[in-house]
Amino acid sequence: MAEDRLPVLLDTDIGSDIDDAVALTYLLSQPRCELVGITTVTGEPAVRAQLADAICQAFGRKDVPIHSGAGKPLLVPQKQPDVPQRTVLSRYPHRETFAANTAVDFLRQAIRSRPGDITLLTIGPLTNVGLLFALDPEIPALLKQHVMMAGVYADRPPGCGLTEWNVTCDPHASAIVFGARPPVVRCVGLEVTTRCEMPAEEFRRRFSERPRRIVGEMAEEWFKHRPVVTFHDPLATADIFQPGILSYRAGLVQVELESDKLRGLTHFDPDAPERPHQVAVGVEPDAFFEHYFEIVR
Repeated sequence: MAEDRLPVLLDTDIGSDIDDAVALTYLLSQPRCELVGITTVTGEPAVRAQLADAICQAFGRKDVPIHSGAGKPLLVPQKQPDVPQRTVLSRYPHRETFAANTAVDFLRQAIRSRPGDITLLTIGPLTNVGLLFALDPEIPALLKQHVMMAGVYADRPPGCGLTEWNVTCDPHASAIVFGARPPVVRCVGLEVTTRCEMPAEEFRRRFSERPRRIVGEMAEEWFKHRPVVTFHDPLATADIFQPGILSYRAGLVQVELESDKLRGLTHFDPDAPERPHQVAVGVEPDAFFEHYFEIVR
């Protein structure tokens, strides 16, 4: 029913890790999602916009607005300048041209036109959103909620570093975003996402048929270097529509900026006087995968 649909703005660095495309597949398949628009961020954002459009068109969704955003971090050097998964673009129809740096203005206008209604979902470096919140400080309060795949907090998984990619790609923008105060902020970090993995062969099987085949072909670039897909971004995405997959703890998140070696570290204090951030601390992987593929089939 129309009243059950949830409006979502997606900000993504699609084209590097395959999980962004997996998350977009979910949004395009979820009948309760009103995908208000997509904005792209980090190196070659226009190519990332082409990939987002190619997936949307594969799902018969030429109507979704897509805007290219910031190509470089605010202050630190670029960590992901290239778009490895661009190789599929020669095989799938997509829009070729995207105006530069329209993402922030699009986000601002969309949120201001529907105060208190929109969920902002960020699954890439936070440059676009940091710029948005800095240029228009009223915007965070006009959101329904901000859901982000970003950070690593208390129980760091084995083999993971002290920091998380989306935060360290632009720590200064991340500090702006974590310093903002939307009505609800949900932070899905590596503690929970690394528990949701799928081997390459199973992934290939599940993403072999149209319209999902484009994502399976994009994943082949990913599998050249890694044998599994971790569903970081899809986990944060599904939690918008299926509460209960994740459990949360309230606290205060602050981003380390002073230390060169630890820049981008996310400090989580569950005992702070102010606790504006809901940090994911538990996950039901089986329930997540069951729900994801119930929607994406």
